[in-house]
This record gives sequence, structure tokens and C-alpha cells, in this order.
Amino acid sequence: MVEQPIRFGEELRRRRLAAGLTLTDLAQLVHYSKGQLSKVERGIKAPSRELARLCDAALDAEGELASLVHGFPSGAKVTDEIDGDEEVWLMQLSADGQSRFQPMNRRQAMATGAASIAGMSIGLPAVPANFENGTLLGTFRSLFDQYRQLGQATGPGLLLPVLIAQTHALQELSSSAGTRTRQELLRLGSRYAEYIGWLVQETGDEQGALWWTRRAVSLASEGGDEHLGAYGLVRHALITLYREDAEQTIELARKAQSGKVPPRIRGLAAQREAQGHALAGDYNACMRSLERARALLVPNTPTSDTPLIGTTNLADPAEMIRGWCLYDLGRPQAAAEVVSAQLTQVPQQAVRTQVRFGVRRALAYAAAGEVDHACQLTRELLHSIITIGSATVGSDLRSLARTLSRHPKNASVRELAPELSTTLRTVTR
Repeated sequence: MVEQPIRFGEELRRRRLAAGLTLTDLAQLVHYSKGQLSKVERGIKAPSRELARLCDAALDAEGELASLVHGFPSGAKVTDEIDGDEEVWLMQLSADGQSRFQPMNRRQAMATGAASIAGMSIGLPAVPANFENGTLLGTFRSLFDQYRQLGQATGPGLLLPVLIAQTHALQELSSSAGTRTRQELLRLGSRYAEYIGWLVQETGDEQGALWWTRRAVSLASEGGDEHLGAYGLVRHALITLYREDAEQTIELARKAQSGKVPPRIRGLAAQREAQGHALAGDYNACMRSLERARALLVPNTPTSDTPLIGTTNLADPAEMIRGWCLYDLGRPQAAAEVVSAQLTQVPQQAVRTQVRFGVRRALAYAAAGEVDHACQLTRELLHSIITIGSATVGSDLRSLARTLSRHPKNASVRELAPELSTTLRTVTR
């Protein structure tokens, strides 16, 4: 929302004239119509955040123009707390394939009658004979890697029930293990819970995502890993990033980098901080954060016993995020080129990663005026977009649809429109 569209319009006009540009010149640079820019300058039409960023970059305003346009309010505060005593995990699996999960305390369960629902008791997990020799832990670890691979090629709904069950099993098994094995089981359980939180966010459930992140931090702490709390802040910052809340994204990411935190977590937090600075239109702060992230992430390699935190499908995470940030900084052509180069290094089986950054690449090309190419790239992704069912990808897809709608006479746009509309309805319903 724009607090003062007239003020923005006056400042845009002042900077445009100072740069010696006509409305036609600026329209060609930002790929918006001359008529729309004229309405914005006169305060008749409020600018979108995208237009503000494009104008900011075109006029070298160093974020001052973009700062005049505020993002959408975040709305009600998202909480991840459950009041009261011991938690009950209530999961329902229906014959039609639908599933539902709800955490509550025992007092709430009794109040709703959940404790008396008829069902089959499966009891506590039995302790196998090879419990303490690492075989069981290794099996759960191997399964986790396979679930992450499967999560790249399918929607969250298929994986969430089994991941929740596995997390519960690890937590229960830990209660019967020796100290060392107990800690290893809980740490692995925390990785399961963290991954669940990410998948839950992919369904569009922010509160559920934060609840599972809180659960992951709790399990890690019980397992002697006090560092996952910092990564929990990075995950929380991802939610504020998609809300376009630059200030809170930066604040959470900086907090995650304070104290004695492992280099990889600090590197991932620095990347998130860079994305926050990009939303705020601060190019220099964004690039400084990315350089810090690159230095922290390069030396890190996965260990054999602990799943690597964060993505494992990007050859150069900091460079891919640079491409992401360049779009938010109003430099779509540069963004498209960086993301295109990095996508060639993403494994083909990493469909979710291909789609996430593929849609952003198409969005960047569309904003840079290469509309036909953007349509071609989008068409190639539509089937996979539906397959992975990502609410976060859906937000970029909506932006792409709005950008393409500015070119109603383009033949490629008209041809793509029916399929794109169907895909949008599918992923955002």
C-alpha cells in the first residue's frame, strides 16, 4: 500500500527530469506504458512495489524511491505457541486420501472429545535388539535423505503424514535409548521437524510452519544442539520475506547471526538478510550481505551423520540468491541472466528447485520486456508447478501473471493466458 502516492509521483517526476528523461524514455526503461507512468506521476494511480523498484534502479535513486512505497501489512500476528500442559498430536487419515494434523494440549483434547475418539491403538514403538549399534539411526537417516529427494518431485500432502509419523517415532524411541543414542535420535528428529515446517509453509500455512520450526528447535535442544534455534530465525525470516516485510526479515536474519553460530547457519542467515535489503531497495547492503554469505557457505561440506541444513541442490547458493535479489532491486535483466546461468547447474531431478527459480527467471524476463521468452519459459513449467503444489511459488506466479497482463495484445500472452489461469487457480485454491 502507498501512504502518499502524490508524494511518490512528485519525487518520480523530479528525479526523471533531473536525469533528462522524458516519460517515453522512462517507459522504455521500465517496460510500463507512458500513460500509466503519467498517472503515477500525477498521483492519480498508486504505483506497485515492482514499478517503484524498477524506477528506483532506472533513476539511480539508491532505494529512496522504493522506500516511499510500503508493502502489504502482515495482518494478524502469527503465533506458534500452544498453551498449557503436555501436547497431543492428533492426525487423521481419511480413505479418500485427505489428511489432517493438529497439535493441542491434553486439556484441549478432553474439551473437544478428541481423547475419546474411537480408533486403533498402535502403542509405543518397540525397542529393537540392535537399538544402540547405530543400525536403526542409520536407517532413519537414509530415509530422511530419500524423503527430501521425493519432496523435490511431489506435493507436500504426500509426504507430510509419513514425516510426522517418523518424527513422533524418533521422539518416542529416544526415551528408551542411552544418552548418546538418545541425543542422536532427537537431533535427527529435529531435522525431520524442520523439513516438515518447510513443507507446511509450501502449503501456505504460516502458523503451522512456525509451530513445526518451534518443535524442531525444541527437539534439537533436547538433543544437545543449541544452534538450530538460530536457523529457526532464518526460517521465520522466510515467512516475513514472502510477506514483503523487509524490516522484520532483516531483523530476524541479523539476530540469527549473533552469538556462536556455525558458519553454515550464519551464511544462510546472511543470504536472508540480503533478500531483506533487496526488498528495502538497499543495493549496497544487499551485496555486502551476499559477500558475507558466500565466504561462510563455500567451505562447508555435508557430514555423513547429520543432514545438511538448507538447500543441497544449488551449486552456488549465494549467486542464485544474488539473482533473486537483483529482481527485487529493480534489475530484472541482470537477475534473469544470473538465475539462468545457475539453473543449468541444478540437477534435473530437483524439480521443486527448478520450478522455484524457473518461475522467478520467467518473471525477471517478463519485467525486462522479453515477454515472448518469458511466456515460453512459463509454459515449460506449468505441469511441474501443479505437481509440486507450492504456495510460495504461487506468489511469484501471481506476480508473473500481473506482469504479463500489461501486454494484452501480445500473441504469446494471449496463447498462454488460459493455461496460466488454470494453473494459478490450482496452486492458490
